[in-house]
Amino acid sequence: MTPITFVLILAGVLLNAGAQLLLKAGTNAIGVIGPGQGSIATQLVNVAFQPFIVGGLACYVFSVAIWIAALSRVPVSVAYPMLSIGYVVNCVAAYFLFGESISVSKLSGIFVIIVGVWLVSRA
Repeated sequence: MTPITFVLILAGVLLNAGAQLLLKAGTNAIGVIGPGQGSIATQLVNVAFQPFIVGGLACYVFSVAIWIAALSRVPVSVAYPMLSIGYVVNCVAAYFLFGESISVSKLSGIFVIIVGVWLVSRA
């Protein structure tokens, strides 16, 4: 894998992870969404105009564009497993940004993901 390909994949993964974090921040700002939480129209308006959610959706758009560029350079069987790095990024970021816990079980999973991504990237 060339350095530019790695940068594209990493940028796509980080934008995707950032999108998830922004969506979570947006839902934290809005509150619970779903049945019994007010009218569907009001909920849709709240979601559509929540800045964090709009930012998260924008990150998704950019991540897809970058991902397409990455896929043009590397087999999908190598690129797709790299998305797993997003789990690691989100777990650590959620700990710092939202106070979510990191258990021994999560740490074990993160270790397995890192080893798996490393093995796939060597293929």
